[in-house]
Amino acid sequence: MKQIRLVVHASDFSSASRPALRKAVEICKSTRARLLIIHAVAPTPPLLTDGVYIMPSTWDDIAKHGRRAAERRIAKILQGLKRSGVRAEGLIVQGEAAEQIVRVARARHVDILVVGAHGRTGFSRSFVGSVAERVMAIASCPVLTVPARR
Repeated sequence: MKQIRLVVHASDFSSASRPALRKAVEICKSTRARLLIIHAVAPTPPLLTDGVYIMPSTWDDIAKHGRRAAERRIAKILQGLKRSGVRAEGLIVQGEAAEQIVRVARARHVDILVVGAHGRTGFSRSFVGSVAERVMAIASCPVLTVPARR
């Protein structure tokens, strides 16, 4: 079996991500691997919404605020991980989540991706889609999905 050196946990900061983070930390502790926590920020293109034009500068402000909020949340997670002894870092990427997660995993030669699964069904799954499912379909490394309900 290949030695695990780098584990990636993709987080959307939801409650579904917490069990996946715990599993990623458990893997890192048992293998002495490093942990990379990735959060993808969706791009916010200027568009017409219900006949109201939203200025590009407004979209830029929204994107900056979202990125700063994500940076704070990752910093808080990393602070908590310091006590656990896991070597961890955070990374915020911009774009479609599954594509960006897999792009980073390939570029960094990740050994395993750990993602949470919301467990949506029916209309909400069709409408929202499943990032975990898309990651599994396009990733070149093993992907461990951890259900939200544990």
